[in-house]
Amino acid sequence: MKKIIITIFILLIIIKCDYVYAEINLELKSKSAIMIEESSKKILFEKNAHEKMAPASMTKIMTLLLVAEAISDNRISLDQEVTASEYAVSMGGSQVYLEANSKYKISELIKAVGIGSANDAAVVLAEVIGGTVENFVAMMNNKAKELGLTNTNFKNPHGLDEANHYSTAYDMAMIASELVKYDFILDVTSTYEDHFTHPNGNSIWLVNTNSLIRFYDGVDGLKTGFTTEAGYCLTATKKVDDMRILTVTMNAETKDDRNSDTIKLIESAFSMYNVKKVIDKNNSLGKAFVNKSTQKYVNYYLEDDAKLLLTKDIRNIEYDYKINVDNLTAPLKAGDVVGKLKLTYDNESVEYNIIINEDVKKANYFETLYSYFKDTISGNINLIKTK
Repeated sequence: MKKIIITIFILLIIIKCDYVYAEINLELKSKSAIMIEESSKKILFEKNAHEKMAPASMTKIMTLLLVAEAISDNRISLDQEVTASEYAVSMGGSQVYLEANSKYKISELIKAVGIGSANDAAVVLAEVIGGTVENFVAMMNNKAKELGLTNTNFKNPHGLDEANHYSTAYDMAMIASELVKYDFILDVTSTYEDHFTHPNGNSIWLVNTNSLIRFYDGVDGLKTGFTTEAGYCLTATKKVDDMRILTVTMNAETKDDRNSDTIKLIESAFSMYNVKKVIDKNNSLGKAFVNKSTQKYVNYYLEDDAKLLLTKDIRNIEYDYKINVDNLTAPLKAGDVVGKLKLTYDNESVEYNIIINEDVKKANYFETLYSYFKDTISGNINLIKTK
């Protein structure tokens, strides 16, 4: 797609200052850890963050991301009923004891994975989306590559130890930053307890494997993990006002160690940083011309709010942004990415997707002809060239 038909450059100077991110020094017991601010992906703390390790059930963050994308793309629905295979019900470890050949709603399976870390439910979801577990695992690895993650390789959708199944704290944080965009997933991962009901009426009590959901105010996800090889792992997240923090701790010796490390990270972030929203995703950035459409123009918006990450002693900072919109041709769908906004401050740059919020239909032959003559009559098009 040819770029660019519209380029906007805006400079808003509030207070000029030399801005430096505060250094967070913490002693953690986990062998690997990272903390990022979600909107900018800025790393606020890291420890062996690129070291390959077994991710255990944090693997399910990628599984849930592919499920969320499939729902968003209308390939599956939350109310859709799917059948549990013999293979899925044979999974060991955490499970909700699915019954082979029984039907379950996608929403219930997501709940089983997000709250109870159920391996059998994860496999059913993988089979529904990928057709086979093998195909789904290929999708997982392709998604990791799409996100630019070079130190991750998945061998299964549940996280049980397997040769050549690994990731890093950094990579898991990047995957998690995509998953937290889906509110319906956070509604599940922020639930401490619920019930999973089988078609025969039997019910299983689900208790969230992430105890911080109940015992540390504001945490609304995301996924724990434990195997003998992986040790105790946790990807956690908390949002206050406009700032969401993501932390990953891997290979801790005990559950208490991973929890205390996570709390240290979160508390240090919110004590030192805040976020200033500068562009609201609900506000139109402008209108773009659309070729061969039933409508000439479409409004475009940010996919996510544009924000500045600041230490608490800085109220304002110099920043600027550029908007680049593609040359658009119908048909287009609501949610299509049609450009980029680049936000720059203190030599830091963050790119945001620009999207449209409505479908744009392609004009048929008669609609195109009518539009052409209408423009000719109104003077927008000259039939005769003048020298």
